Amino acid sequence: MTKRRFRLWPRSLATRTAFVLLAGLMLVQIAGLTIHAFDRIDVQQISQVREASGRISSIFRAVSATVPDRRAGVLEAFHRSSGLAVAIDKVPPVSEMPPMPPAMIRRFWFALDAGPIMDADGRPERRFGGGAEFMRRNFGRPGGPPPDIVAFGGVPFGQAVIGVRLDDGNWLNFDANLGPARPWHSPTFMAAFALMTVVAAGLILWAVRRLTAPVRTLAAAAEALGRDVHAPPMPETGPEEVATAAIAFNTMARRIRRFVDDRTTLLTAIGHDLRTPITRLKLRAEFVEDDEQRGKILADLEELEAMVAATLAFGRDARTSEQVATIDLVELLRTILDEAGDAHPDAAGGFDYDGPAHLAVRARSLGMKRALTNLISNAIAYGGSAHVRLAPPAGGMVRVEIADDGPGIPPESLERVFEPFVRLETSRNRETGGTGLGLPIARDILRAHGGDVVLENQPAGGLMAVVTLPA
Repeated sequence: MTKRRFRLWPRSLATRTAFVLLAGLMLVQIAGLTIHAFDRIDVQQISQVREASGRISSIFRAVSATVPDRRAGVLEAFHRSSGLAVAIDKVPPVSEMPPMPPAMIRRFWFALDAGPIMDADGRPERRFGGGAEFMRRNFGRPGGPPPDIVAFGGVPFGQAVIGVRLDDGNWLNFDANLGPARPWHSPTFMAAFALMTVVAAGLILWAVRRLTAPVRTLAAAAEALGRDVHAPPMPETGPEEVATAAIAFNTMARRIRRFVDDRTTLLTAIGHDLRTPITRLKLRAEFVEDDEQRGKILADLEELEAMVAATLAFGRDARTSEQVATIDLVELLRTILDEAGDAHPDAAGGFDYDGPAHLAVRARSLGMKRALTNLISNAIAYGGSAHVRLAPPAGGMVRVEIADDGPGIPPESLERVFEPFVRLETSRNRETGGTGLGLPIARDILRAHGGDVVLENQPAGGLMAVVTLPA
C-alpha cells in the first residue's frame, strides 16, 4: 500500500506543487460553497416562511370577513394555491408529527411580527399569542383580543400545521408544505463557479511553470556540462535566489573547465616533451652492438612513441573547437568500413553494414569519425571482423552496434577497459596490444555529443560495442 501511494504521488516538482495548490484551491472552494449554501438556506427559509405567513393571514382575513355559512365556499378559491391546504374544523389540528422545530417557530413569528409565548423552561408553547396590534389587524377584529393560534410541526423546515380559532368557535386549519431549500438553484451559479475554478487553476499552473522553469534550466545546464565542459554558461538573470544559483553553477563549471584544461595541457605537454628524448634514445640504440638488445630497445621505444602519439591525439581531441553540423551517419560508417577493408584485406570475418540507407544526425564530423574508427579498429584487431548494425531512431536516440567474432572479454572488465592505458592484451606487440587510449577517446567523444558507448558480450560469442547518440 505504501509503495502504491508513492507511485501515485507525482515525481516532478512542478506537478507536485500544482497538485498541492489545486487541492488547496478545491478545499477553499468547498468551504466557501458550504458557507454560501448555509446562507442561502437561511435566506430561502425566511422567504418561504414569510410567503406562507402572508398567505395564511390573507386567507384568515378573507374567511373571518365572511359570514360563517359562506366560509366553505370562500375556501374553495384558496385550494388552488399549491403547497397550502386549508380547512375549517371544529377542533384544532391534531397531528402525530413532532413539534415544529423552534427555529421554524421563530421564523414564523418573526415573519408575522409576533413573538411566541414561552413556558417556564424558556421553550415555545403550542399556544401562541403576542403582537396584539398586528394580530388584531391580521387575525382579529378591531378592539378585540388576538385569536388563539396552535402550531404543530413536521419535517424540519419542510412542513408546518397551524390552527387559528375563528369567532364562531371553529378552527381554521392550515397545512403548509414549504418544500426543501435549494441553495444551488441558480442559473448562473455553476457557470460562475466553473469559470472561477478554471481561471484559478490556470493561474496556478502558469505560476508553477514559471517558478520551476529555473530548475529545468539548471538541470539542462548540468546535463550539457556533463556532455561538454565547454558548454555555454547559464543566464544569471531572474529572481535573486535563481540568479545566485546560476552564478554558483557557472563558477563551478569554470572551475571544472579549468581543471580539465590544466589536466589536458599537462598531459599534452608531457607527451610532447617526451618525443625529443625518445628520438635521441632511438639514435643511440642504433650504436648498440648486440642485435638482440638493440631490437628490444627499439621495440620499447616504438611502443613508447606510439603511446605519446596517442596521448597527443587525446589532448588534441579534448581541445577541439570543431562546430556541430548535420552529417549522414550511414555514409560515415560506410566510409570507415571501406577504409578498414582497404587496410585489412585479409580480415577473416569481413566487414558488413545493416541498416537504413541514410540517417542524418547532428555531430562534429572529425570527432565522430575518430570515435567510430577506434571502435571498428578494436573489433578488427581483437575479433578479426566488424559487423555494423544501425537501428532507426527510437525514443529520441540512435543505436549503433559494432560486433566482432572474437572471444569477448571477462564481464568484470567490460567497464574497466574504458580507463586510460588499460590493456587486456599483455603482449608487447603494438599491432595487437594497442596503447589503451582508443576506447577512452571514443567514449569521451561520444559523451561530448550527448551519447555513450558500452561493451556487451554476445551470447553466441564475440564482443559488441553499443553506441547511442541523440537523433
